[in-house]
Amino acid sequence: MKPLRHIRSRVVPLNRANVDTDAIIPKQFLKSIRRAGFGPYLFDEWRYLDQGEPEMDCSHRPLNPEFILNQPCYQGAQILLARENFGCGSSREHAPWALEDYGFRVIIAPSFADIFYNNCFKNGILPIVLETRQIDTLFEEARPGYTLAVDLESQTVTTPYAETLSFAVDATRKHRLLHGLDDIGLSLQQADKIRVYEARRRHEAPWLFPDGDLACSEN
Repeated sequence: MKPLRHIRSRVVPLNRANVDTDAIIPKQFLKSIRRAGFGPYLFDEWRYLDQGEPEMDCSHRPLNPEFILNQPCYQGAQILLARENFGCGSSREHAPWALEDYGFRVIIAPSFADIFYNNCFKNGILPIVLETRQIDTLFEEARPGYTLAVDLESQTVTTPYAETLSFAVDATRKHRLLHGLDDIGLSLQQADKIRVYEARRRHEAPWLFPDGDLACSEN
């Protein structure tokens, strides 16, 4: 997982409330568990004019010119601005996979669905909760080319007009994002202790490791 510390990026203002996970990544794409390759199918039913299917070459699909992600001025943006209850619906982890694979590292909204919110932190995305009035102001300001600076260390969002907005984040989740640690990364930090434990278990219960160097030789 890539660390996240400071991001200055153009903003995509997705002015829709209650965006559910089936809109973020439709159900037909859930067969894969690779965690990669979902970016082209992000918001598939809004983004394209045809029916999306797994393994399709999206480079030749007809685009919906009215959908915001298809407008050239928003290409390469890493910050998504959304409305309330973003990520509601089913608990599919494919939703943050698709957002991260597309390139979004930060999502700013007045509220998130709980499971989606938790899944974001596990997959390298920072979900920021701001007050509704602050979100309203950001949407009013967010014209093409509008940028925000997000600093996770100081827990601030800075607008082009030098207004600084503070946000809260759990200390453990903050540490994980700052250092790029998913669940596997956290476990690997304890690799030495794990090896010591495994060696002790091989000694205490060699019958559990029949193919190991310490396999029981008696009887």
